[in-house]
Amino acid sequence: MSLIKDFFLMSFVIALVCTSCSKSSSPVIPTPTPKLSSLTVVDVAHMRDNKQVISFRFFINVSPASDKDIKVNYATADGSAISGADYTAVTGTLTIPASSTVGYVDVFVTGDSLRQPDQAFTLILSSPVNATIAGTGKATGTITNSGTFYPSDGEGYFSPSTYPGYTLTWSDEFNDASINTDVWNYDIGGSGWGNNELEYYTNSSNNSYLLNGKLVIEARKETIGSNNYSSARMNTAGKKAFQYGRIDIRAKIPVSHGMWPALWMLGSNIGTTPWPGCGETDIMELIGSSPNRVVGSIHWAQANGSSGTVNNAYFLSSGDFSQQFHVFSLIWKLNYVQIIIDGIPYMTANNTSISSGTWPFNATFFFIFNVAVGGDWPGPPDASTIFPQKMFVDYVRVFQ
Repeated sequence: MSLIKDFFLMSFVIALVCTSCSKSSSPVIPTPTPKLSSLTVVDVAHMRDNKQVISFRFFINVSPASDKDIKVNYATADGSAISGADYTAVTGTLTIPASSTVGYVDVFVTGDSLRQPDQAFTLILSSPVNATIAGTGKATGTITNSGTFYPSDGEGYFSPSTYPGYTLTWSDEFNDASINTDVWNYDIGGSGWGNNELEYYTNSSNNSYLLNGKLVIEARKETIGSNNYSSARMNTAGKKAFQYGRIDIRAKIPVSHGMWPALWMLGSNIGTTPWPGCGETDIMELIGSSPNRVVGSIHWAQANGSSGTVNNAYFLSSGDFSQQFHVFSLIWKLNYVQIIIDGIPYMTANNTSISSGTWPFNATFFFIFNVAVGGDWPGPPDASTIFPQKMFVDYVRVFQ
């Protein structure tokens, strides 16, 4: 009997074990967790108004749309733009309704006419509900300050308004409301200008304008086509050309690394006699890596067609050429040129100075004012170069 009882008991246990094995062999499929929407906040960039408050609208994109309301905290943080002075700080909680794919936060930027480098602040998202935040959850608001005011004093050297034996034939004092296009043309483009320059020259008021009785040529770090910088190159070709006399140009010069400002002249016959045959007179050139030095030069075509050069440099005893105005002058006579700074001659040449080629400086020449960025001579800007860079021209005067 005990054997039979043991047998039935063992059979019952085996049956229970097998029943348990049979149930566990079916896979248990977990209930999927719903995928949360992702929030992405988008950068904003706007030009600042001179007077009016404007709104920077930061869009927050939702992907995919949620079947629930989404909440997310937001707050601004200062950068080069300072809350209270440049914009109104905001903080709060944004609710994006169910099924919506976008929300937004407005930040108000104050009006200011000061022309200065771009400024930036940040909008930061945090603590989302029913969503996640993509990336850093931060977006940058960039304020472009292309105002009409720039604090620039007039300190520095002034040249006389008259000279014995000379009469003022023409001048531009830059006191008009805008640049006189009856006098000035614009060179346009970014081809390197024969020197592997890096800027794109424009006729935009961002790059050339009148301010407080001065012409300003402004080089900016901005992308135009394949060029990463912009500037202006103005000339008087076909409108104002001169032969002989005394020329005074009062200017304050940018000196940062990679800058190449110049006040110069080309022969009016350049259309039929290409450079260097037409002749070039550089009343002032400065290379930013030498901020206390300017160079005065003449260039002409030697007999083999290459450029001939006579030049000399002038060094300030202290400071650099961005700190005050200086007067860059040219005394120009038959077979003779002399370049002067603040009344001090430092480069003289005449027709006997060239041993090869023909002296081209007895014909008419026109003006060119420009600020190049980079090029074979100065090299490119570096980490020390802060944009924008400005050349101020107070006046140009021609006495004959």
